[in-house]
Amino acid sequence: MTRQSFEHYRGQPVEFFVRDIYLPDPAAILAELHDGDRLKGKVLDLSDDARDDGSAFLVVEVEGLRDPCIVAVERIQPPEKK
Repeated sequence: MTRQSFEHYRGQPVEFFVRDIYLPDPAAILAELHDGDRLKGKVLDLSDDARDDGSAFLVVEVEGLRDPCIVAVERIQPPEKK
C-alpha cells in the first residue's frame, strides 16, 4: 500500500490495545498514563524478602489484576476516606 492509501486515517479517531503499540514501549505508556493512579487492595502476606536497609514488603491482592503486587511497607497509604 502506498502512503496515499492511508491518508483517510489522518485526523480520524481510532482504537487499539496497549499490547499492540510498537513504539514507545507499552510499559512506558502505562507508566505515563497511570503512575498517579491510586490502587486499592487487600494485604495477603508479609514478604520474607527484605532489602539491605531492613525494609519489608507486603503482598497485596488488587481486584482486576491477575497477580498480587509486592509493595514496600513504607509506600503503603491508608485508604482515602469518602
